[in-house]
Amino acid sequence: MRRDILRIGVVGGGRMGAGIAEVCARAGLDTVVCEVDAMAARAARERVSASLDRAVRRGKLDRDSARDALDRLAFTQALEDLADRQLVVEAVVENADAKTEIFTALDKIVEDPGAILATNTSSLPIMRLGMATGRADRVVGLHFFNPVPVLPLVEIVASLHTAPGTVAAVEDFATRVLGKTVVHARDRAGFVVNALLIPYLLAAIRMAESGFATATDIDAGMELGCAHPMGPLRLADLIGLDTVASIAESLYDEFREPLHAPPPLLQRMVEAGLLGRKTGRGFHVYDAVRQSDI
Repeated sequence: MRRDILRIGVVGGGRMGAGIAEVCARAGLDTVVCEVDAMAARAARERVSASLDRAVRRGKLDRDSARDALDRLAFTQALEDLADRQLVVEAVVENADAKTEIFTALDKIVEDPGAILATNTSSLPIMRLGMATGRADRVVGLHFFNPVPVLPLVEIVASLHTAPGTVAAVEDFATRVLGKTVVHARDRAGFVVNALLIPYLLAAIRMAESGFATATDIDAGMELGCAHPMGPLRLADLIGLDTVASIAESLYDEFREPLHAPPPLLQRMVEAGLLGRKTGRGFHVYDAVRQSDI
């Protein structure tokens, strides 16, 4: 018998976590977002509220539905407030140690032994996170794409321990409840999308680094010559250059292919805090970014 997932927890309220929380709330689900402190929790709420307002302005959502979605959301600084959740999605920084620590804690906190613990990781091994718990069969990759309310895809990634019932439950949740399209991937670094995308972005960074072409010309070439909606360097800026570097490192650690190695320019930009749109400067310069957009 199928058990509907009605109570959602989201750990992390940045761009991805806020987006995941928003789509869950818009789908009518009781959603709790956990952040590290009160300031971060307020910023997460502002992100969701701003996104809902944009959807209303663009005619994608009516005002009453936006208000109802926000009413379904709660924000907390205590992981213990996720104890009664049926599905918890971790969406914190792309760092293996940080994610492992959260899964170890959630395993002790989430009371329902049938609850699913999911990660929105872009590239890290699901197996590692599952083995940090006593319920590896209930741990799965559930990778959304930014911006979550707009992009229709979700990657589902099962480890060697993930139970078929867990995969079936999250696929039903993603497709029937959230209206997303699902692709399945093996538990290998990068999964499907980033295993293809990141080498392309790194090639564009190397091209800019070598002086072969400017960032503006590289992006214009791919947008106007290949009909890409966004050039590779603007896309890297949107993703966040720190995230691009982290995914590249995961790919290189697993496959040891030179095309996966983060270029020196990318590493220096991350060290300098030039992370793209979220900091106002990456390969391109952006207008002042509001906190609610980060």
